[in-house]
Amino acid sequence: MPAVETIVAISSHARLTKTNLNGFLPSPYKATSRSFTALTRTSVSSAVNRSWRALCHNLFKVDTCHKCQEGWEQNGPQCYYFSTDKLTWEQAREKCRRDGADLVKIESEDEQVEHTAMVEKEDKFWIGLTDSVTEGTWLWPDGTPLNKSLTFWSSQGEPDDWKGVNNENVDGEDCVRMGEKSGSGLKWWFDKSCMAPQKRICEKSAETGRPTCI
Repeated sequence: MPAVETIVAISSHARLTKTNLNGFLPSPYKATSRSFTALTRTSVSSAVNRSWRALCHNLFKVDTCHKCQEGWEQNGPQCYYFSTDKLTWEQAREKCRRDGADLVKIESEDEQVEHTAMVEKEDKFWIGLTDSVTEGTWLWPDGTPLNKSLTFWSSQGEPDDWKGVNNENVDGEDCVRMGEKSGSGLKWWFDKSCMAPQKRICEKSAETGRPTCI
């Protein structure tokens, strides 16, 4: 029997036993009933604890849990750092790498939701997306291409590789920041000049340790 069903079955049996004893035993035997109930409660508690430990370890599968260092936000097995200082895209990536991380790679709508919930409306953060190698080919820091079916570009014509009013920005906009909600829903990615100072979101795997299954 699965651990969860075991816990439910044991608890139900204990309640039924107590009801039967209190409902049908004569008054002189009520003290015995109470003693038996206390003993049953202790046995049930031990059984539930054993079942919980089994369930906990089964859920973890491995004897590890995850944690992030102070100043980092945790989401599952990943840690995220939201900076307050502003750097160019290359400087931001280098700063992340010094901390054993890299600029964030967003691979799901849930992850985009998580990041939008963690930042203020006016905040703007570098993410790890760039087309600096080949114009129009967007790559993440690990070299994987952007999944075109899962993007969050602003509905205001992004990406537009804007080169300025008088074409003063000859390199265009080859790096991506998220922030300044002006599109619809979660669509607030903008391409930006890689030289523009922005805050950054760094990402790395959480440290592993002992789980809290006791």
